[in-house]
This record gives sequence, structure tokens and C-alpha cells, in this order.
Amino acid sequence: MRMTPRRYANPVTPSAMDNEHYGMLRDNIKEFYVDISRRYCQGGVCILDVAPERHAGIQPHLPEDAKLETLDLDAASNATYIADLCSPDALVPADRFDVVICTEVLEHTLNPFAAVGTLRKLLRPGGRLCLSTPFNFRIHGPLPDCWRFTEHGLRALLIEFDIEDIKPLDTPDRPLMPIQYTSIARKRL
Repeated sequence: MRMTPRRYANPVTPSAMDNEHYGMLRDNIKEFYVDISRRYCQGGVCILDVAPERHAGIQPHLPEDAKLETLDLDAASNATYIADLCSPDALVPADRFDVVICTEVLEHTLNPFAAVGTLRKLLRPGGRLCLSTPFNFRIHGPLPDCWRFTEHGLRALLIEFDIEDIKPLDTPDRPLMPIQYTSIARKRL
């Protein structure tokens, strides 16, 4: 089923809270990249960064011997692989990557369970899937923006993995309403 995203007639100006949350989210992802690189990206490992888009992704945080490849839906992105995570192209090799990084992408997929299944297929046994997903964050592009994820939803999405960590980025003065979660899960051997 193909969705037609809602188009906004006028540009929507983010609120002060949205801008604050965006800054916190970007800082949290940067810290996540540094932690991933330190823990999992040493010794010439093969890494896939999914849809880094306008941001540099993990690349600035990697050691020189890391082998980085990218995947994106947009053919103009110059990614290593052009594919839809929900219906992957046969050109994306299975069991290739030691680490797959997927930050702020799953909310834009039409079927996050299929997308996580694809990411699992791309990982070598014992490889790490490193995710960040929004919860208390505004609708954003690229459209469509379909989902928000709780810790419980992430545990359901990652049922075929050994979950190592799920961390909330808490919203100031709003318990149980995190801005975002970062998650690390290991593909079972």
C-alpha cells in the first residue's frame, strides 16, 4: 500500500520547545555515535549507516581503518546501496556488516517490522544494530513520518535480537515522555 503524505500549505514554524528538543536529540545522537565508534567500530569492522542524509552520520567519529558503507532510499543520495528497507533490493548483501547504524529512520518506514527484519539480515551473526527512534518529537521530514516508538514497542521490534541497551532521552519536567530512545541490539549467533 502506497501512502500519500499530507502536504502542508504553509511552512510550519517549529516551536521553541521543538527547537530545544531537536538540539537535545542531535546532541544525544552525536554522543551515541561516539559511544558506538568506541565500543564496536575498532579493528577494521564493516559498518552500514542507513540514510545519513544531510548529517554526516557516524563517519566523523570512526577510526581510519573502519569500512563504512551507506544505504538510502533516495537515488540522488550517492549511497553505496539504494534500497527500501521494507522491500530490500537483492544487491544489498546479507551477513555483511559488523555494525548497522539506523538513526531517526524507522519512523519514516511504512513497515518498521519489515525494516528491522532487513537490518537483521544485513548483520553478521553477533553484529550490532544501533538505533535511535523518536517518541516525543514533532512530525518531520522526509515525509511520510508514520510512527513513534516506546521502550515496549522497541522490545517487540527487536524480539529476534539480544537487546543490550535501550536508553531514553528524557523530556525535561515530563516523566515517561522521552524525546527519543537509543538502542543497541546484538544479532544472535
